[in-house]
Amino acid sequence: MASDEGEMGGGPGKHHIQDAVASDEGEMGGGPGLPAGDPTLRRRIEPWEFEAFFDPRELRKEACLLYEIKWGTSHKIWRNSGKNTTKHVEVNFIEKFASERHLRSSISCSVIWFMSWSPCWECCRAIREFLRQQPSVTLVIYVARLYHHMDQQNRQGLRDLVSSGVIIQIMRAPEHDHCWRNFVNYPPGKDVHWPRYLPLWMELYALELHCIILVTEVQ
Repeated sequence: MASDEGEMGGGPGKHHIQDAVASDEGEMGGGPGLPAGDPTLRRRIEPWEFEAFFDPRELRKEACLLYEIKWGTSHKIWRNSGKNTTKHVEVNFIEKFASERHLRSSISCSVIWFMSWSPCWECCRAIREFLRQQPSVTLVIYVARLYHHMDQQNRQGLRDLVSSGVIIQIMRAPEHDHCWRNFVNYPPGKDVHWPRYLPLWMELYALELHCIILVTEVQ
């Protein structure tokens, strides 16, 4: 995973990322493109990578994780990205976070993941254990696709995450727009232009995720 010296700026809330899209305009607005000396460039992915990883129609094997971390009552947000290595991106994040951060229980930490794939059941288990060891951390996950969602272990893993307090949602247009402006090295004048994916794919994944989680709610 890349260095965690994250970019600081405005970011989304837990449930309504739409409300925060405009909050970054002071940092990203104007449409001139990112200046060559922008310190966030080395933490951004290229436009083709964003399209390859986050297009819900594509079934790319590799996974990509874009994440934001907010500490306590601070308005500053640390942003960075990670990809699969010999381990899944979720495990890479957890190991790096645990090795570099020593949280006090009195300081809350809000983490938002934007993932190209939903976690597999083994990663779900690792996430739950991480949150058990870090009770001051809250986690919200937005996913572009559901990973082998007919596998019963993967379905149960997602339900277990929800039961543990993790919020899981499918990425919609506002989330794609937010990621494009805050995580992508977009071309000059294209700060508000991102690949427009057909809503049908997002709706289908959202319906399937709802069916998976619904089992948890009726049990």
